[in-house]
Amino acid sequence: MLVVSRKTGEGIVISEEIRITVIEAGKDKVKIGIDAPKNVRIVREEIFATEKQNMQASRTLSPDIMERLLKEKE
Repeated sequence: MLVVSRKTGEGIVISEEIRITVIEAGKDKVKIGIDAPKNVRIVREEIFATEKQNMQASRTLSPDIMERLLKEKE
């Protein structure tokens, strides 16, 4: 893991297509802006973890249960 210190208005570059800029820094929170191509999916870490858990759980369901759950959602 790379750890860098940045001040408000400063940023970092990941490849030529992705830039992260510190918008605001407070005592307990940092607001960042991310410039990236539209095809790059960006989500908060907790959302990513939840989606990963959901995918793993769906792999353990039998096809019958999965079909029933999908029908209930409609």
